[in-house]
Amino acid sequence: MEKRVIELEEATVRFAGDSGDGMQLAGTQFTHTSAVAGNDVVTFPDFPAEIRAPRGTKAGVSGFQVHFGAKRVYTPGDQVDALVAMNPAALATSVPDLVPGGLLIVDVDSFSQRDLELAGYKSNPLEDGTVANYQLVTVEITRLTREAVKDLGLTTKEADRCRNFFAMGLVYWIFDRPLEPTLRFIEAKFGKKPIIAEANRRALMAGYHYGETTEVIHHRYVVPPIKLPPGTYRNIVGNQALAWGLMAAARLSGCDLFFAGYPITPASDILHELALRREFGVRVFQAEDEIAAVAAAIGASFGGAMAVTASSGPGISLKLEGIGLAVMLELPLLVIDVQRAGPSTGMPTKTEQADLLQAMFGRHGECPVAIVAPRSPADCFDIAIEAWRIAVKHMTPVIILSDAYVANGSEAWRIPSISSLPKIPVEHPQPVEGQPFLPYARNEWLARPWAIPGTPQLMHRIGGLEKQDGTGGVSYDGDNHQRMVELRAKKVALIAKDYPPQIVEGPKSGKLLVVSWGSTFGSVYSAVQELWATGQDVAFTHLRYLNPLPLDLEDILSRYEHVMVPELNLGQLALLLQAKYLRPVHRVNKVKGRPFTVNELVEAALGILEAGEKAPQSSENVIVEYVK
Repeated sequence: MEKRVIELEEATVRFAGDSGDGMQLAGTQFTHTSAVAGNDVVTFPDFPAEIRAPRGTKAGVSGFQVHFGAKRVYTPGDQVDALVAMNPAALATSVPDLVPGGLLIVDVDSFSQRDLELAGYKSNPLEDGTVANYQLVTVEITRLTREAVKDLGLTTKEADRCRNFFAMGLVYWIFDRPLEPTLRFIEAKFGKKPIIAEANRRALMAGYHYGETTEVIHHRYVVPPIKLPPGTYRNIVGNQALAWGLMAAARLSGCDLFFAGYPITPASDILHELALRREFGVRVFQAEDEIAAVAAAIGASFGGAMAVTASSGPGISLKLEGIGLAVMLELPLLVIDVQRAGPSTGMPTKTEQADLLQAMFGRHGECPVAIVAPRSPADCFDIAIEAWRIAVKHMTPVIILSDAYVANGSEAWRIPSISSLPKIPVEHPQPVEGQPFLPYARNEWLARPWAIPGTPQLMHRIGGLEKQDGTGGVSYDGDNHQRMVELRAKKVALIAKDYPPQIVEGPKSGKLLVVSWGSTFGSVYSAVQELWATGQDVAFTHLRYLNPLPLDLEDILSRYEHVMVPELNLGQLALLLQAKYLRPVHRVNKVKGRPFTVNELVEAALGILEAGEKAPQSSENVIVEYVK
């Protein structure tokens, strides 16, 4: 029977199962394959915080969502067009996100009475009408996988580990994905274990041929390649892009890259990626704790290296005194905060944007630092280069505020040539005969010289005590302290003169301006595009630079009746904007460990436009508050 082929402009697929079912691998491979097929892709990996949650429970569900299209896509998708549920718990947690009429593929072998009870079902949802609104495809994935590998001598447990490849093969057939990239992956990954490699290959092919031969699936879906500017593209994950951006920045500035870190979710992959790149001159130090990591990075910076440290919210809290020392020393230092849901341990694998105020004010004393934030996984590469440019030009620590969604997500990235990237000038002073060296003399940006220790005649004091203006000697004089505090603050403020003009899309004045920062970019931009399509008077601007804020931002805000600020916190940027510019904003806040959906933001904006001066109504998903 020949299957009907339906062409789609975009589609969203989610693989969901137990944390041991290989859903992250399935999703990653489907993403890579879609990128090879020429689609734009955005992903959302979602996994439990527990290393091994009880099998079959909702707490142990691991999911990977892929949004791919023949046009630019900016979010992992509000709803899912096709869901693969490997057990009842995966069905229970994911089916609410499946579009009515969407394709639902389940491993019927995993729907035993015990599995149903663990997932909280009193009856079988496949039989009681629970999933009647979807295109249900029940497949004996477990049995068919075992059958495909039965003569390889594997144990039942080893055979069942191949189920994810069967599911991949079936979804590959449904969405007309090529098998070759995953076959190459199997050979590269499992080549030293030929039996395991053959088992995974067989499972993949069995799933693909099942879709080809079975009578229960009547349609195939084709998403054509996107038309992008010429170049070489690859799929890249946010943490990987940050690591590569750091290496590029080191090359562009002629500095040796030194990274000091301590493992913490979701920042650890930066450490892991850099540890693999020693052939590029990267030096990686895994410290015994967060304090040691930042202290080691400061020492490397003092020695003239490109010094970087990374952590998440709890680790950044431990680094704060060290960051204050770097501010006092006026040394370049990159501090990467991959934000996660808090406080305390919170939900360590879930996303949040709640460390902005910690980055702004978390240190004791008057202690300003520059703050930037990437808007997407691919942008992490560029933000690393820009952060280092700021750090060395202005001799200051720079905090990069990433988050779990950006760090673990992926998207298509056009690989730049290193020759196309701007050089980062780095100057180290040399002694001038007859002139004393002043370690805290300043240039037009109020940046002090970066003197390399051991350089003859450039010896100077180093430490956390207040510095005498110019000489750098220890000073307890109150007037000098005030002068130095003001100089350090003015130096950071001057960085705003180094920014490009703030971009505003849409009308240059009007009813509503939507302001995003960090990882909210994709959802907010997609929502604004939907609002434009219906003729709404809405403009959009995205903030890459969070401290200091752009110089032209006050004028931009003043041109609109209402300003809406969506954040994955309870209103931290909104608080800063109100305090600095003394104007009301609409706060749209969500702290559920997941990014905004486009629909949530469209509804919030429409509520503001329709309500005028009245406070918009909050939905069950987001808090919308009008602050006056």
